[in-house]
Amino acid sequence: MAAITHIGLAVPDIEKAIEWYEEVLGFKLIAGPYSFNAEKEDRRNMTNDLLGGHIKKMRNAHLTSDNQVGIELFEIQDPTMEKSDNRNYDGFFHICLIADDIEKLADEIDSSGGKKRSDIWNTWKGKPYYLIYCEDPYGNIIELYSHSTETMYVNKD
Repeated sequence: MAAITHIGLAVPDIEKAIEWYEEVLGFKLIAGPYSFNAEKEDRRNMTNDLLGGHIKKMRNAHLTSDNQVGIELFEIQDPTMEKSDNRNYDGFFHICLIADDIEKLADEIDSSGGKKRSDIWNTWKGKPYYLIYCEDPYGNIIELYSHSTETMYVNKD
């Protein structure tokens, strides 16, 4: 069985994104930000293997959550990143986090430049399992769970 180590998210300003993920969601910066400039790299490099040869400049940083699952933030600088429509689901379209109080965290997301996308949902009638959909300030969808994925789905009956 494989385990999730991190999820990559595109952001337009890496410093502001690091600050937001630290202050609002409690993530901790563990590496970076690093800068990539294709002109100063070998022709074959990890960044272009991951993002494609058209990427000339970018910055990235690694943050970690309380359960050691990370987020890698990418600021694509050349070519400049266009704002995407987060309703165009080509590949990645959300991350899901566990929170002690999803309503409180959703309100904090909403008041800090992000937004709430939904009301709180009870996922299984008669069970105390809840979720809510939000967005970070950059349009990345953040789903908040009241319990782990295993608890939410293994115990549905």
